[in-house]
Amino acid sequence: MRRNPERQPDLGPTLSRLRDHLMEFSVKRGDFVLKSGRRSDWFIDGKQTACRPEGILLIAEAMLERLDPTVTALGGLTMGADPVAYGVAAVAATRGRHLRAFSIRKEAKGHGVAGRVAGALLRGDRVAVVEDVVTRGLSPMEAVEVVREFGAEPVVVMPVVDRGGTCADLAAAAGVEFRPLLTAPELGLDYQGA
Repeated sequence: MRRNPERQPDLGPTLSRLRDHLMEFSVKRGDFVLKSGRRSDWFIDGKQTACRPEGILLIAEAMLERLDPTVTALGGLTMGADPVAYGVAAVAATRGRHLRAFSIRKEAKGHGVAGRVAGALLRGDRVAVVEDVVTRGLSPMEAVEVVREFGAEPVVVMPVVDRGGTCADLAAAAGVEFRPLLTAPELGLDYQGA
């Protein structure tokens, strides 16, 4: 894994603590084969931060500092979005901000509540599509489509980490802002897109 501490910018206290948490618990070193088939000498298991209490508090703090006040709901494809959406919504509620959270199933259910959306998403909501880590950006873009089909408006894609450096262009093409909390270069790592 190539890590260049000299490239790490001053991110401010919240993002610096989040970066440190990710480096301690989520960034794995070794020989990995990505979903795309490409090899990498590092990998980010974002759930190791998002599913730890101090990690989700850091994520929530950073996300709530950057989230447009007009956003009313957040969620994305299960499993990568789930701990982020539900954790941030819970922390927001303790601060008087009421955000509804939802998950998007991999496929529609055939019984009970139909469709791919599970949770408290409402038609007309202004949505932050969240994710723990994005590489190619396909999952959040799929979530953007599902949210639109549901009748809500995706306004921002906000992953905890942009690992790949390619999602910004996809989001722009879909007319949605892309605002990651951190990028691979901010972790001192090279982008590993595609």
